[in-house]
Amino acid sequence: MNPGKYNRTFLSKQELETRLLGYNFDPTQMNKVISAYEIAEHVHHHQMRNDGTPYFYHCSRVCRILLDELTCTDEDILSASLLHDVLEEKSEEITRSVIEYNFGSYVTYIIETLTKDLDRSKDNPELVDLEQVEKLRNASEDCIIIRLSARLDNFRCLEFNLKRNPIQYVNETSERYIPLAENSSNTLLQYLVRELKKERNKFVG
Repeated sequence: MNPGKYNRTFLSKQELETRLLGYNFDPTQMNKVISAYEIAEHVHHHQMRNDGTPYFYHCSRVCRILLDELTCTDEDILSASLLHDVLEEKSEEITRSVIEYNFGSYVTYIIETLTKDLDRSKDNPELVDLEQVEKLRNASEDCIIIRLSARLDNFRCLEFNLKRNPIQYVNETSERYIPLAENSSNTLLQYLVRELKKERNKFVG
């Protein structure tokens, strides 16, 4: 982990490679996850978050949560965690077909499930968010794991003015997203629910 405030930390490519080697990833698995890292870094290159940090830091930290906190070693889930927002950018280079060709149908499915229509969200963010929750309700647990990991990373950044209305973000997560996993027997989801509640309590008391 890079030193400094949490929101300015990220998982470097070298750190990712070291972790994957530690989990005995073979060259094919390594290449898949590293390719996802490089594509996500490229797509989000010019994008900044409200807290003034590069957007890609968020994507890399979601992957780091999966690796370091959940001990997730599935190359598809790790790849999807890095790429989970790339389709929202509507890049002419990185399309659905490009992702499917390089990463397969399951990674593509996860990313599509996690993708929100940002244009529609500008006019009706409430409706688009509720649609996302409904998609997740009928999705694989891997999709929920990545979404809650992304929300957890955002919770940890709220103190750095990430969200214009942090209380609303916390409440929406508590009311809509945590219930998707609250009664699950999946130990990864149980961990994420506990961490989200812990971070929520730090923020709202």
